[in-house]
Amino acid sequence: MRKNWKKALTLVMAAAMAAGLAGCGNGAKQAEETTAAQTEAAKTEAAKTEAETTAEPAEAEGLAVNTTDPIEISFSWWGGDSRHEATLAAVDAFMKKYPNITVKTSYSAWDGWEDKMSSQFATGTAPDVNQINWNWITSFSSDGSAFYDLNKLSDILDLSQFSEDYLAQCTVADKLQGVPISMTGRIFYWNKTTYDQAGIETPKTLADLRAAGKVFQEKLGDDYYPLAMNEYDRTIFMVYYLESKYGKAWVENNELQYSEDEIKDGLEFIQSLEADHVIPSIATIAGDGAASFDKNPKWMEGKYAGIFEWDSAATKQQGALNEGQEFVVGEELADMGDHKGGFAKVSMCFGISENTKHPAECAALINFLLNEEEGVKILGSERGIPCSAEGLKICEDNGLLNELVAEANSKVLSYVSFPLDPKFEASALKATNEGVYWDVMAGLSYGDYDLDEATEVLIDGVNKVLSK
Repeated sequence: MRKNWKKALTLVMAAAMAAGLAGCGNGAKQAEETTAAQTEAAKTEAAKTEAETTAEPAEAEGLAVNTTDPIEISFSWWGGDSRHEATLAAVDAFMKKYPNITVKTSYSAWDGWEDKMSSQFATGTAPDVNQINWNWITSFSSDGSAFYDLNKLSDILDLSQFSEDYLAQCTVADKLQGVPISMTGRIFYWNKTTYDQAGIETPKTLADLRAAGKVFQEKLGDDYYPLAMNEYDRTIFMVYYLESKYGKAWVENNELQYSEDEIKDGLEFIQSLEADHVIPSIATIAGDGAASFDKNPKWMEGKYAGIFEWDSAATKQQGALNEGQEFVVGEELADMGDHKGGFAKVSMCFGISENTKHPAECAALINFLLNEEEGVKILGSERGIPCSAEGLKICEDNGLLNELVAEANSKVLSYVSFPLDPKFEASALKATNEGVYWDVMAGLSYGDYDLDEATEVLIDGVNKVLSK
């Protein structure tokens, strides 16, 4: 019986990551610092939740893919140019396999994409197949109304390729609302060429990073920074710092775990990075006129010599650099505190809209992309290291795992030891230019908030989301 772990999700994240890393991280080992206490707590809560429900996963509906009649399904995703190109090629291959099925595609960069999809799910106009963020399941479909129960399509979509733990994380309202594509986390990427020009090595510690600020300013000029972070990046890095220092998850059991003084400490830490010329101000980044760092000329030419990004974005960020720039995957900063903070989660999922008219054909497309050799070979690691056991094997056997992505993924998943609450990425908190994180970090950087005001806004915003 597949467990409904919805109530225990924040605890089970720790155990799920530890138990399943080998299947989703190219052999990455369990983080040694995942404590026995965390694991026991997760097991206890999971057992309690299991006792509270006897819900069995829905049976397969016995549908079959229509291979004769003309059918059109729609498919949406976000990403960079390399993901777009690979996905379009895979879609073309799928349509050759099923010549009666036409796949209408829509795709873009991330900026503005979540708002667009939120509106479409709210009005029932979302495409048939969607690349979705893990938190969209709880944000858009906490009652199971937005996404089709993929258990009903298990005759077509081979769910046996995915860890029960990962499927449990995508099960809400007793429905499997998404199939996990990959696990992911945040890691540092450095432009080694710029660091070489400054005469220093890429940072291995927070102390290295801090020292680089003054070196960059003195040797390269005021326009050069060892690291660049937007508002959301700063929030993630702040939580990383707090977890490392204080040894507790940001949110647990749907409650914020940090006091006003501790959060003020985290915000002051971010401010200090600006003051030390480690990161540019928000006004400086806004003045660059780019929606994302891979479109920002200062990253392309090396004036911003570091970013804090998703492991799955390695190829996108590397590809954005001008010729002659050397791109390297960094390390987690072990001197942040006595604990291993950080940011890791189910990267993204494929979900099928509840109101689709062609569920079987949608399931066939997802299975083709994640489990079948032809589709897997085309996509490679464009969406991260595959969670599908068969997909991972195909990639490994054919040398298809991008070395940078595999390196970044392994470093993240073998380090991070705290679970992520799915509401951390709620739109009200992280929405570009509108969410609480953006308001707080921009307000601090521009001087519109002092530390007390920013702390109050952040706590109130997080608690409001958690109360829903």
